[in-house]
Amino acid sequence: MIFFLEIIGTIAFAISGAVVGIEKKMDVFGVSILATATAVGGGIIRDLILGVTPPAAFRAPVYALSAFAIGIAVFVVEANKLFRNRPKSYDTVLLWMDSIGLGIFTVSGIEAAYASGAGVNAFLLVSVGVITGVGGGILRDIMARNIPFIFVKHFYASASLIGAVVCVLLRRFLGDAPCMFIGAGLILVLRIMAARFRWKLPRIR
Repeated sequence: MIFFLEIIGTIAFAISGAVVGIEKKMDVFGVSILATATAVGGGIIRDLILGVTPPAAFRAPVYALSAFAIGIAVFVVEANKLFRNRPKSYDTVLLWMDSIGLGIFTVSGIEAAYASGAGVNAFLLVSVGVITGVGGGILRDIMARNIPFIFVKHFYASASLIGAVVCVLLRRFLGDAPCMFIGAGLILVLRIMAARFRWKLPRIR
């Protein structure tokens, strides 16, 4: 189940990375690299924190290869002018793909931390979950020379944090599978609602 969810998250994050690369007018290789970094970056950071070496992205290349292929596919689709002159379509795809990837990788990060023997440390579980969720997006935005979503966009890291806390709290009562679906679903709902109702954290103007 975790492998299945991570493949979905990999595809979602790869699409979001590829769309950003296209917006930045990168070539096909740049788009594919950005898609790959977005998809596997959070997992690599997670494994390094947990002392799992080499990271799963290198031991199981299906994630990186799938992300790279998705980057090429999105580039080919864009070559047929799917998003060109349609900024709303671009924003919608980026929002949904980024939100799905954020939810899935947050809860899969928590499960990876449990599997590493960190199940008694709730702070570590939540932290690893959030880092896994937002890590790929941070790499994507830095490589694309954007301010990372985590610092400026509506309720991004906050949604990951809330979903991670709920997942950790419910795990002892519901087991791993239900809490993962609830946590990921909550993150997705929060992100979509934040975009719909323009929820933002306070900032100095």
